[in-house]
Amino acid sequence: MTAQDDATPISIFYRRDGLNPGPALREAQHEEPVQKVRDFWLYRTGEYWLVTRHADVRRVLADEDTFAMHDPDRAPILPDELLNMDPPEHTRLRHVLTPEFTGRRIRALEPMIRALVGELIDAMEAHGPTADLMDVFALPLPLGVICGLLGVPSPDQAAFHRWSRTTLDLGLPLDDRLAAGREAHEYIASLVAEKRRAPDEGMIGMLVREHGGAVSDSELVGVAELLLLAGHVTVSNTIGLAVLALLARPEQADLLRNASPTDPLLDTAVEELLRHLSVSSTALARTAVRDAEIGGVAVKAGEQVVCQLPVANRDPALGPGLDHLDITRRPVSHLAFGHGPHHCLGAPLARTELRLALPELLRRLPALALAHPAEPARYLANSEVYGLHALPVTW
Repeated sequence: MTAQDDATPISIFYRRDGLNPGPALREAQHEEPVQKVRDFWLYRTGEYWLVTRHADVRRVLADEDTFAMHDPDRAPILPDELLNMDPPEHTRLRHVLTPEFTGRRIRALEPMIRALVGELIDAMEAHGPTADLMDVFALPLPLGVICGLLGVPSPDQAAFHRWSRTTLDLGLPLDDRLAAGREAHEYIASLVAEKRRAPDEGMIGMLVREHGGAVSDSELVGVAELLLLAGHVTVSNTIGLAVLALLARPEQADLLRNASPTDPLLDTAVEELLRHLSVSSTALARTAVRDAEIGGVAVKAGEQVVCQLPVANRDPALGPGLDHLDITRRPVSHLAFGHGPHHCLGAPLARTELRLALPELLRRLPALALAHPAEPARYLANSEVYGLHALPVTW
């Protein structure tokens, strides 16, 4: 393990160098792309197989018959929800949820997303000329979208940001992180009970009306919890890091700023930013249910495997120059949303938010710049979801 600021130990799974994967991960990918490490992952210290090559990561994440979410020999460390279910429960629940994230449903949300983007930029202009972009734009946008989707009252949204940030901050005491998770769970359980009694037009209400008893309260809680705690944090930190990266490359920011709403560059830019930034450090650990092989390395039944996504998305096997951001690059088959049966269900929504938010922010605020360009960025260095503590900007 290494030290951040000579104090907080950083697991190899979460090491970064600014916007890039940490040197130890690059070395692992080059020298020993499947290697056993003893380190800290999410909530538990133990022995894991670290997988860093793109092809090997895809193989592990696609093969749910060999690499399962649940380990029968270890107590679970995460609640039983869509993110960490195995078949057949995962297959059934995903089949129920998939229609909520179709292109038609997501397109229906675009007016609400556009309106929220506009309102937040209006507020920035009224406040001006300096602010923390994370506080005034990057965080409230996806949180507002998810809360609107699920029917969470506006006054309660700030609590969700606090709960999610605490839960995912690996530098905080475990008891604090677990307590935040329990508070969020209790709130969401009460929200689901309310929607069960009186279904509204939000996602939970629609699931209740359309599927009734086919989806249990605990499953609805798990879905809402995943969307609220994970969905907004990943998008908000992608927005913050994307702005930081684009401000360092003015020519690429100009391309995005001047693109028309129908320009294919918008979709290309979103895919490149997702690949380059890869805010989710790892996919959830899998457990080998039988003896297997990954990249020519023998893995025994019962051993756990962690796939590191940011370095896999820079794998030289995918093409040249992947350490450099190029929003005109032909899209690479990245793993920012995972792969296989557990590919992120909310990926279409996340892509839409980024496609609508980033160009509009750059158009409306053409003088957008870092407020303190000589100061180093303050990254969330010890978090499962990478990002920024703050991004002071001026315009």
